[in-house]
Amino acid sequence: MKIAILASLLATASAFVPSSTVSRSDVATSMSFEDQLGAQPPLGFFDPLGLLSDADEEKFNRLRYTEIKHGRICMLAIVGHMVTASGSRLAGDIDYSGTAFSDIPAGLAAFDKIPAAGVLQVIAFIGFLELSVMKDITGGEFVGDFRNGFIDFGWDLLTPEEQERKRGIELNNGRAAQMGILALMVHEKLDGNPYIINDLVGKPVDFN
Repeated sequence: MKIAILASLLATASAFVPSSTVSRSDVATSMSFEDQLGAQPPLGFFDPLGLLSDADEEKFNRLRYTEIKHGRICMLAIVGHMVTASGSRLAGDIDYSGTAFSDIPAGLAAFDKIPAAGVLQVIAFIGFLELSVMKDITGGEFVGDFRNGFIDFGWDLLTPEEQERKRGIELNNGRAAQMGILALMVHEKLDGNPYIINDLVGKPVDFN
């Protein structure tokens, strides 16, 4: 498991280092997106489906918001997947019938064990976050800025260059996490071995 975590961290750190030549704003006034945050080597501006070919500022911001949000969700999913695959569980039972948290497997197999009421609670909690918490309520500095005058962990103390770099890191780690969680789910369904990289380096994971 330590090998899998290290491999994931190295991949996101080395392959997705943000470019130093990105724009200061999410949208250029010319509506040309080739130099926007996230357009970096080796792919540069990557839009194979042409979603931005006739896009305006509103469409670009909507797509960027969606990309950032999905990246954040997938980063949490990767962490949750690795934590549960390592055997870590909450203490106690997940329901009144005596099903312990330790009885719940990792990965997609968990949905076969979690009671229906528990799944509904998860969905309801996600809906609450989506509709009431994770949204731009008061107006932020950029797309995906959900501080809403509440918390910033020292963001305002950073220089503009440091803020831009941090945003680039989050964006590209989110992209890596989207690919990573997809790969974990695909390999789990293929052969029940999502951590195939561990096998390749001689450190197999006893998954479920």
